[in-house]
Amino acid sequence: MFTITEYSSELVKDPYGILTGKRYEMVLDLEVEEDDELYQEDGISLRVIFVVEEAGSRVAKYEFLTRATNAYLDFELEEDEEQTVLAFCTEHYDKAE
Repeated sequence: MFTITEYSSELVKDPYGILTGKRYEMVLDLEVEEDDELYQEDGISLRVIFVVEEAGSRVAKYEFLTRATNAYLDFELEEDEEQTVLAFCTEHYDKAE
């Protein structure tokens, strides 16, 4: 499991009006214990595309990145982690820059 220590949120513009709802790119800085397989010495972040529509909100896409180099890490969220990320994004997306 991880702890979200910092985050940024930015509204993704849709100049052509093709997409329904609003999309936000959120970058969550994570604190991960050393014995966790996600642990990276330089730190790790989670980039999330969060969608807000009339029908509800959802995480459309996410990817783990190393903080130092932004290199992609091939990991998936566990079910409880996914629920934590969804709850966090739901609470904080509207604080977009």
